[in-house]
Amino acid sequence: MTEPAPAPTPAPLWRRLLPPVIAFVLVAILAAALRIPASNNQTGGPLVGKPAPAFTLQSLDGVPVSLESLKGRPVVLNFWASWCGPCRAEAPLLRELSERQGSGEGLAVIGILFNETSEKNARDFIREYALAYPNLKDPGLDTGVNYGVSGIPETVFVDAGGVVRHMDRGGLTHEKLNAGLKAIGVPGL
Repeated sequence: MTEPAPAPTPAPLWRRLLPPVIAFVLVAILAAALRIPASNNQTGGPLVGKPAPAFTLQSLDGVPVSLESLKGRPVVLNFWASWCGPCRAEAPLLRELSERQGSGEGLAVIGILFNETSEKNARDFIREYALAYPNLKDPGLDTGVNYGVSGIPETVFVDAGGVVRHMDRGGLTHEKLNAGLKAIGVPGL
């Protein structure tokens, strides 16, 4: 008779626990990295210093607006949606800024709907905050993609020469808005 082979001795406890502990630590680091924005994630971007991507979009009222038609004017492009909480917080600042728009020569403020779920909600938002500047539909999100929009709100500051000078991700404050305006040669609020 052959004797049964002895049962293998179990690996030490530390060797059995090491893979799940490493996996847990890596997942925790990844989760923390995704929750905390990088220090350069709030401003800047790959478009800064480059010509602003051209677009022609329809306003909610059906009027076509192109970046080309704004040539020679500094432009503030704000990507937003009615369901976005920070968009609501920055809307009064953008309204105040838009009141300084000139008719064809001064600053142009343009809203671009990004991933808007309801045109009615967008119109209600515009009415609620008394936004008088054009708000454009971007149905295929092509313009948002061309500008590198990854979330909203995002605001792009384009100088009178058509060059992106500053980008801000996240809701605007007076300080953040003024930093963008300074970059395009426009006095702050």
